[in-house]
Amino acid sequence: MSATQHWATELIGRPWHAGARGPDAFDCWGLFLAIQRVHFGRDLPEIPVDANDLRTVMTTFRDHPERQRWSMVVQPAEGDAVLLRQSRHPVHVGVWLPVDGGGVLHAVKDAGVVFQKLPELLLHGWRVEGYYRFVESK
Repeated sequence: MSATQHWATELIGRPWHAGARGPDAFDCWGLFLAIQRVHFGRDLPEIPVDANDLRTVMTTFRDHPERQRWSMVVQPAEGDAVLLRQSRHPVHVGVWLPVDGGGVLHAVKDAGVVFQKLPELLLHGWRVEGYYRFVESK
């Protein structure tokens, strides 16, 4: 992240733990929930999924009713959900931040909370499945 202080700076480096909801550690959904609540005033539902069970994570991302409240967008804005995959199916979520040309803040197993621009995501095997914006009335 740039020298300009952004609210996300304080989150970078916090550890990843399956099921963690912060403030000291997060998994990807826990980080997403915390950011949406604290910085965007959205109370999203808890979705109990074992972060180590990728098959369940995949079907939950695809089928959960919460996904209906998010519309796919072409150009992401701050706070939009970024759905990521490492194979055919999305299994990970982060938050788009328009910092230093844009990137994703996400909690990664074995790395913790990181901010990565798109080329760095690709180097770590992540592909953007899509950008999603919250819509109240769906």
